[in-house]
Amino acid sequence: MADLDGKRILLGVTGGIAAYKSADLMRRLRDAGAEVRVVMTAGAQEFVRPLTFQAVSGNPVHTSLLDPDAEAAMGHIELARWADVVLIAPASADVLARLAHGLADDLLSTLCLATDAPVAVAPAMNRLMWAHPATQANVRTLTERQVAIFGPGAGDQACGETGDGRMLEPLDLVAALGGVLPRPLLAGRYVLLTAGPTREAIDPVRYISNRSSGRMGFALAAAAARCGARVTLVAGPVNQPTPAGVERVDVESAEAMHQAVMQRVAECDIFVACAAVADYRAATPAEAKIKKQADTMDIALVRNPDILADVAARPQPPFTVGFAAETHDMQEHAEDKRRRKGLDMIAANWVGRPGSGFEAEDNALEVTWEGGGLSLGPEPKTRLAVGLMECIAERFAGRDDKERA
Repeated sequence: MADLDGKRILLGVTGGIAAYKSADLMRRLRDAGAEVRVVMTAGAQEFVRPLTFQAVSGNPVHTSLLDPDAEAAMGHIELARWADVVLIAPASADVLARLAHGLADDLLSTLCLATDAPVAVAPAMNRLMWAHPATQANVRTLTERQVAIFGPGAGDQACGETGDGRMLEPLDLVAALGGVLPRPLLAGRYVLLTAGPTREAIDPVRYISNRSSGRMGFALAAAAARCGARVTLVAGPVNQPTPAGVERVDVESAEAMHQAVMQRVAECDIFVACAAVADYRAATPAEAKIKKQADTMDIALVRNPDILADVAARPQPPFTVGFAAETHDMQEHAEDKRRRKGLDMIAANWVGRPGSGFEAEDNALEVTWEGGGLSLGPEPKTRLAVGLMECIAERFAGRDDKERA
């Protein structure tokens, strides 16, 4: 079971027959040592009365956004600051949609916008509602924003149908919370990461780039921040929200990314090169748009600086982690890259295959270091990032112990 002793859990309860399980969930959370406060939506109160949760938790139940008795009607801010984690169980299709669209018209949705604590949801709804494209799109949006999705499970439903849509059982939810609560594995450490593609100008209109979305690098930055690290993310041109607690530095070209990294690398303890940096750039970008004239055109290319190799070659390098995106002979190419550049660790993945790598929400990694390795995934990149960052923290701690011995 997750270590919840002393943790502050804000339990959101929304409208649905599964709300009856939430009282047992609260009891299980308290048995695990957590302090629990409850926020109920208007729909939830149609299924279970607030007095039930007040009796079990020993705390008043919060139901109103504008409560004059709650910190001068700013109760949502108070609760948002109080929580170590927000768990919404059950999470109806309606609340998933409102969270995905950033609505803030009741207490629960407003405090989810106002908190920097991790947010987890336990969906519960009819199987067809869960399978509907709108619901699935909302779930994908929430996953990209590092909201943890617990379930749903499959089985008999209150409507008489059978399928996916049941809220996970209370003990399963208590265990799952351990994966989203901050773990101080990297407290006091500085983690520097790169993410996304680079763009190398051909002329003022055109550029050389690649298909990297930046999802993996941004998920790793979020995971490092949840491990207690100070985090700087040097990002190429991507459309990704900045994770909570992360300093973001936006760049465009490989040279600009190299400069941003080398300005900061002396301070960092861990460097993770997740960006898909262009190997080459145009030798002489045109100052004006190149017009279509001849049937063929040659563009002279020159090599870009190798950020990862330059970091690993420093006299006192940080713990250095590289990525290898491969279309064939993945493990052989990745291991060659790790040895050739002197990396502490490398994470390799297939690209160009449906459902993984660039532009995909899921991925799988083969992680290797001198004398060992492990496989991670396939799973959503947000969860994959947590497992990889925990592995990095463990290997870094081992190297740190050896250096001090």
